[in-house]
Amino acid sequence: MGKDIKILVIGGSACGPKTAARARRRTPDAKITILEQGQYVSIATCGMPYYISGVIESEKSLIIKRPDYFKDVMDIDVLLGMRVLSINRKAHNVQALNIKTNEQQDFEYDKLVIATGGSPKIPPFPGKELKNILTLSKFEDAVALRNAVTSGKLKHAVIIGAGLIGMEMAEAFTRSGLETTVVESLNWPLPTLFDKDIGLHLAKYLREKGVKLLFGERVTGFEGDNEGNIKRVLMQNNSIDADIVLMAIGTTPNVKLAKDAGLAIGALGGITVNQYLETSDPDIYAGGDCVENTNLVTGNKMLAPMGSTANKHGRVIGTNLAGGRDTFPGVMGTSVVKIFDYNVGRTGLNEAQYTTGFAPVTAFIPVADRANYFPGSKEILVKVIADRTTGRLLGGQIIGEGEVAKRIDVLVTAITLGATVDTLANLDLAYAPPYNGAMDPLHNAANVIRNKMSGLAQTVTTEKVKNMIDSGEEFILLDVRNPDEFEKARIECNQSVLIPLPDLRQNLEKLPKEARIVVLCRSSIRAFQALCTLRGAGYRNVAFMEGSILGWPYEVCTMPVEKK
Repeated sequence: MGKDIKILVIGGSACGPKTAARARRRTPDAKITILEQGQYVSIATCGMPYYISGVIESEKSLIIKRPDYFKDVMDIDVLLGMRVLSINRKAHNVQALNIKTNEQQDFEYDKLVIATGGSPKIPPFPGKELKNILTLSKFEDAVALRNAVTSGKLKHAVIIGAGLIGMEMAEAFTRSGLETTVVESLNWPLPTLFDKDIGLHLAKYLREKGVKLLFGERVTGFEGDNEGNIKRVLMQNNSIDADIVLMAIGTTPNVKLAKDAGLAIGALGGITVNQYLETSDPDIYAGGDCVENTNLVTGNKMLAPMGSTANKHGRVIGTNLAGGRDTFPGVMGTSVVKIFDYNVGRTGLNEAQYTTGFAPVTAFIPVADRANYFPGSKEILVKVIADRTTGRLLGGQIIGEGEVAKRIDVLVTAITLGATVDTLANLDLAYAPPYNGAMDPLHNAANVIRNKMSGLAQTVTTEKVKNMIDSGEEFILLDVRNPDEFEKARIECNQSVLIPLPDLRQNLEKLPKEARIVVLCRSSIRAFQALCTLRGAGYRNVAFMEGSILGWPYEVCTMPVEKK
């Protein structure tokens, strides 16, 4: 790269500043300029829900770097309040508007970076212009929400959308003393990221924390008072009071500049880039929420609006601006989020994302996050997904109060390297009672899948069992826990039979061999042993319920057993 090269970056959130900083470290003599239409640069946007709830006390904590830092330390010009209007690829210049002075200015470039991010989706609901209907994507949004929440004037908060931002803000609003309702058109929280069996557990937990959930509901509009304030959210079959509304139904890539400049746009609506993050114009790069990424599992394109991805993009682009040929292979949709005291993480494919070529097999297990005898041990629910034909790992989802993130990271690494369930089952993971059991939860999940693939384990999902009970189907729901456990929490139904595991061999005459039998216990360990016992005794139509009582997301009976 020549000493006089002009590098122009559009966007000052995550990818843009990372790109500029990396380029500067590689090209000490280049002229580097960042154009940002907002009033802040390099903001920790992922921390905004915690600022709103008061966990992060000062807004200054979210400002990672200021313009004077970029100038004084890195000789990078950061121009705030500059809205880019157009890109002239032939002339290699950009036209921008100074929002404060209303003056237009041209900026020349040798290499251009588009890091324009994404914008919240806002459907054309009647009444959407009412006061206190807000989104959360910019620092100014966080300040407005914090001021509203701490005003003492609000009582009812409504969140439209149960995605990541919606879930984080459900905690923030609730902890701030607001009566919080989440409205979601699908049937469980985080519906595009998590499968139903995990999602229903999260829903149950949210309700325990006081969050009201309205699933399968579509918003149709808003009603306000005489002063233009939001008062009610209208739905197809319902309406609810609201003093503040957060629109959190997803984001759309900001691609207008790129599209108007004739750059290629992908089928999902993001800018098309190659492995070097070059657009269809070799002098223009793009990264962050505005581009499409490659899914490392399927090879298909996907959107990945994550700050972690944007920062990786920035490093790759910054290297390549300086003459390097660094590549970005893709993503797996990895995410982790704290929701009250629950840790919630996922990576890879969920069951709704299977494409031709995969035959899914799953494990769904409740398990302690460390040695269960060690103080502080907590339960987590682990779901691992693999391809039945090859054993290749495809994805995973984990929730609970215990350690989740490190298991998700193990899965990310294993899936990225093409590992199978056999590999996962034998990984030499760190073990000591304060950190783990002798067999990590991921070891256990991998072995459940291997038992299924070998034909040793036959299972039924909790949803299937619930449907069997509700439809009055003839089967035996065999509970092999001890009587005290059964007394404290049980699935109350006509099909339920209690035979503790130590007594099973002596009571086989109570179980007709022609009957369909579904076995459960606390976490499925004893249920699997009971299945092996029954199969050894000649029972053929038998399976155990995955997750057992700990994996049951529906109501359980806690009333004393009626004595007969």
